Amino acid sequence: MTELGRKQLLINGQWRDASSGATMAVVNPATEVVIADVAAATPDDVTAAVEAARGALAGPWGALPARDRGRLLWQLGDRLMAQADEIARLETLHNGKPIFESRQIEIPACVECLQYFAGWADKVHGETVPVKGKALVYTLREPLGVCAAIVPWNFPLLSAVWKVAPALATGNTMILKPASQTPLTALALGALALEIGIPAGVLNVLTGSGAVAGQAIVAHPGIDKIAFTGDTTTGRGVMRTAAETVKHLTLELGGKSPNIVFADADLDAAVRGATIGMFYGKGEVCAAGSRLLVDRSIKDQFIDKVAARTKKMNVGDPLDPKTRFGALASRAQLDKVLHYVEGAKREGATLVAGGSRADIGTGKGFFMQPTMFADVTPGMAIAREEIFGPVLAAIEFGDVDEAIARANDSMYGLAAAVWTRDIKKAHYVASKLQAGTVWVNTYNVYDTAVPFGGYKQSGFGREMSVHALEHYTQTKTVWVDLS
Repeated sequence: MTELGRKQLLINGQWRDASSGATMAVVNPATEVVIADVAAATPDDVTAAVEAARGALAGPWGALPARDRGRLLWQLGDRLMAQADEIARLETLHNGKPIFESRQIEIPACVECLQYFAGWADKVHGETVPVKGKALVYTLREPLGVCAAIVPWNFPLLSAVWKVAPALATGNTMILKPASQTPLTALALGALALEIGIPAGVLNVLTGSGAVAGQAIVAHPGIDKIAFTGDTTTGRGVMRTAAETVKHLTLELGGKSPNIVFADADLDAAVRGATIGMFYGKGEVCAAGSRLLVDRSIKDQFIDKVAARTKKMNVGDPLDPKTRFGALASRAQLDKVLHYVEGAKREGATLVAGGSRADIGTGKGFFMQPTMFADVTPGMAIAREEIFGPVLAAIEFGDVDEAIARANDSMYGLAAAVWTRDIKKAHYVASKLQAGTVWVNTYNVYDTAVPFGGYKQSGFGREMSVHALEHYTQTKTVWVDLS
């Protein structure tokens, strides 16, 4: 028996096996041991979940007052916080991230998100519109219907909550499909929803592969909206399939974010920002500052400082509270990172830190050294392609215009940062950067009240904030003749 046993699908408030009986193994990336077997959902299971979600809309959930929906979401946040230790452990077991990140940063962020949108539940409303003639015209903000969230393996629970919270707050029902590598915390969220009394069918959780379960979700005509977070190539495929049934769609896709350091910056702060911006979450972060653009006049000293700090980062057991750099999420991801490292060497980049698989003394686990390259040119693969791992590429620039041009020379536009003491320069550069988020003299800071999303091929739509509500509602106009 595996450590966590066999996990079933959650459909219509009931735990059930996949219709085919098939399962998938969940591997702990720090030990390479199978820790659970989860049901592998089929298209028939997707249809069952859609029917359950549609029934909840027509039944108790659709009739529930908005304020009561908000109370349930708030209670879900409270229950999550009460079980934070247990659920954080699950997050670390199936993803490999340090327990410090899971427990101290991401679980509290999930709770904040649930309770933020709980507060919005009874504040989403229409308006009256003055028109010519004798008529009463007003608008209604109504739920889209059955929504589906397809979430990635790097932030399994947080990515799910970013979608579930606004969807439920606005009266939709949800089908949640976690990544096949990291399904455990999505299932735990579903269990908590049942515990606090969210009606059956409101939150359904389908584990399984993207090729089968994910594709069936995107293609299903009974689903009104897809919220997808993942790589850009997959996102394009989601768009193509969703177009067949004209689904509402939000996409949060890849990134190759520039982190720009000018000579007048607080260099010690920028060094910390460069390492946090790249190596938080093992570099498996869509907004990671993977392109470090450094003013030519300070290039050598700054790169030396960042490399020295990178070398001091200790890779360790993710369940150790002192660990700050855990295991990559899978063998495939480790192999991908090592492939890019070897490619960078062949293209002429200079390895200044890391570059190899790490061993924490067990001989097991998908551990990678935090890695940094200097002398990277904009045409190299590590400067253009999303590695989604702990590989930092340092690129020099000569002046402000060249920094902006090199920052924007990417198909991606998710995030960026500017480090300078010159406030005019900071605002000017921020206004020119093609990115959904621009940090100034900081990196990787988020708040549920602040929108997050991409420009260009990093996707469209916004997660968090009041703007997320727009993506889960539709507007109806009512025109009453009073003549």
